[in-house]
Amino acid sequence: MTTKEIKIGEFNYELPDEKIAKFPLPQRDHSKLLVYENGKPDEDIFYNLQDHLPSGSLMIFNNTRVIQARLHFRKTTGALIEVFLLEPYLPADYERIFQQRKTCSWLCMIGNLKKWKGETLVREINIGRRKVTLRAEKKEKPESSQYENVCFSWDSEDLSFSEILDAVGELPIPPYLNRDTEESDKTTYQTVYGRIDGSVAAPTAGLHFSDAVLKTLDSKGIERQEVTLHVGAGTFKPVKAEEIGGHDMHTEYICVERRVLESIIAHGADVVAVGTTSVRTIESLYFIGSKIANNPEIPEEQLHVDQWEPYETDHTLSPKEALQNIIDYLDRNGLHSLHTSTQIIIAPGYEYKYVKRLITNFHQPQSTLLLLVSAFLKGHWREVYDYALSHDFRFLSYGDSSLLVPPTDNV
Repeated sequence: MTTKEIKIGEFNYELPDEKIAKFPLPQRDHSKLLVYENGKPDEDIFYNLQDHLPSGSLMIFNNTRVIQARLHFRKTTGALIEVFLLEPYLPADYERIFQQRKTCSWLCMIGNLKKWKGETLVREINIGRRKVTLRAEKKEKPESSQYENVCFSWDSEDLSFSEILDAVGELPIPPYLNRDTEESDKTTYQTVYGRIDGSVAAPTAGLHFSDAVLKTLDSKGIERQEVTLHVGAGTFKPVKAEEIGGHDMHTEYICVERRVLESIIAHGADVVAVGTTSVRTIESLYFIGSKIANNPEIPEEQLHVDQWEPYETDHTLSPKEALQNIIDYLDRNGLHSLHTSTQIIIAPGYEYKYVKRLITNFHQPQSTLLLLVSAFLKGHWREVYDYALSHDFRFLSYGDSSLLVPPTDNV
């Protein structure tokens, strides 16, 4: 059976509502840690993570921050329109769009779209002692996008869009929590090391890390590096097709600095990935390096990794050679970091190139994230989840954590 023929129904399990953590623990590093190694599950507390990692390991974190991406406008008729920011459109760059003055455009999902006939939506907001008028207009959407093109404008030249969002936006906590965003979520739904704005969902494996845990990792000689993958709303998109070949994976934007590539090579292409978003970023590097090998002059915008690329092309490079190709490419083009996008789907049949240990939460049934875990554990995901369910682990974004090590062939 090919990867595309895998039936998503084989990745189902019963997840009672009481197992879903609606709120985080008061201390983020006090969550439970399921350790799966040598084919056996065990448990500990997250603040002891360093005890389960080899000295001198390389850990890679996703440093993205969740933006207050949910905006609400009230029409004169009383209808409430929700505008959910998904992707920068004009300018099509995360860093620049947050610095924009007076106007910018985003690709958005619209709640109550049928009630928005095309009129300009207006909202008065207070920022400090000033009253600012924020407007939203629907523009013609690009043919390549299923989302609406919304142009925002505001009548204060010295305010950036980032400041507008801070004043009026709402943090988009996951829909399966079935509750409104609370003020505490602005802190608890961010990692302590997040610094690059752009995600509409948190890289939740990182929510367990505290400053104290990071210090203990440093004291053990564990190297920490960061990549950026801006998590899109597609991370919550259910697999509705019976076979995963019918599922369209969402595209996410990534940034990887040159020094991270060098560090992975120096550690023998052996990485501890914090979260599935870090996994998708790191593993995409191999296929980007392969593209460069085939066409050293390829434009950066063509380095995008397609969904099925890992399964449809023969790749003969070693993992280190692929990374060196990217480093050489950056040097030839005078670049310090790689900026591109990935649509990679990691599912059974995928061979991991760099990630040898994975820190991750417990994911929804029949999700692409569970497929990723199954591929990593060579099909042994159910042993881990059965243990977690029977030992009072908390599930999903605000739930407990796990450290997974793939079983050897003789386990």
